[in-house]
Amino acid sequence: MPLPLATEWNENAGSHTRIAYAGTQIKELVASELNNYFQIIFNETLEEFEEYMGNQSILSIPEIILLEVDENGECFKLIERLKQNFLFNGLIIVLISLSNDKDLKINAMRLKVHDFYIYPFAMSDLRERLNFLVKFKLIKPKLIEISKEVDTAYRIPVGKRLLDVLVSGTMLLILSPLLLLIAIAVKLGSKGPVLYKSKRVGTGYKVFDFYKFRSMRVDADKLLIELSTQNQYANEDGGTKAAFVKIKDDPRITKLGNFLRNSSLDELPQLFNILVGDMSLVGNRPLPVYEAEMLTSNEWSMRFLGPAGLTGLWQITKRGKLDMSERERKKLDNFYAQNHSFWLDMKILFKTVPAVFQKEKV
Repeated sequence: MPLPLATEWNENAGSHTRIAYAGTQIKELVASELNNYFQIIFNETLEEFEEYMGNQSILSIPEIILLEVDENGECFKLIERLKQNFLFNGLIIVLISLSNDKDLKINAMRLKVHDFYIYPFAMSDLRERLNFLVKFKLIKPKLIEISKEVDTAYRIPVGKRLLDVLVSGTMLLILSPLLLLIAIAVKLGSKGPVLYKSKRVGTGYKVFDFYKFRSMRVDADKLLIELSTQNQYANEDGGTKAAFVKIKDDPRITKLGNFLRNSSLDELPQLFNILVGDMSLVGNRPLPVYEAEMLTSNEWSMRFLGPAGLTGLWQITKRGKLDMSERERKKLDNFYAQNHSFWLDMKILFKTVPAVFQKEKV
């Protein structure tokens, strides 16, 4: 019996999911491709859509809003009005545009919609995305409860934990002069704090404070929306899929920050995360919360069943190679979550040092 495709991971769950759709340009395509997987209420105009939404009760509100972006940008005004209504808080909002206009992407990002697709794209990608967003919406408000439940299924082996404490504690002690020099250099190099702290999702969906030496300008977050719409910083797909992508050759990085990243010295404060037990020396890299919210497949979920770590399989396997894809990273993370052991950890640790000095930015 053939295994199901990854894009079909949660098709049955979506059959009870309601979508309120507005638009006519690709209505027939959406109907033919998604009707078998979702309950879709079609509205041809935004006015008709808004009237439909206004007639809903708390029991009949759809889980997903799927809108075609109009030339005049009226859909953005509609989204703003919907967000002002407490009844519609938490709705999943996805936009589809037939134009690759960067201003539309900027407006979408500012409104914090869940995703922005530019047609043409594979409907299977959209189907998988919508299924995942519904699944993630159900677990996101209960991250604390989920982390407790998952922790009962996974406990870090005693030997692995002892190794983490011994190595991280020793390295913090030995490297303390270097840590002090880097801290001074960061402080003198640009305005802002020495350490950058962010929320990360680790083992069992545990959320913790993740530390790095600051390598970006203090206004980095404000520049993100603008840079993500500029062609020279866009991803290889040219924006034909989801618009929320990582920035390539990010100009927000300071000169010192570029050196720290290439040498991986910016990661040294994570030794403290290891010492206190937030993560391990070896494991799958913990993800930023915002990145976890924008995931496009369940392939990421398996990775949370293993330890989070400073270094891992994908860092040593294909670091520095241009053919490293997101799917390959996911497969390596999943493999480690299912097969991690003391000897595999030792192998990864011994291969990490030469990988650090490769020139490719990862």
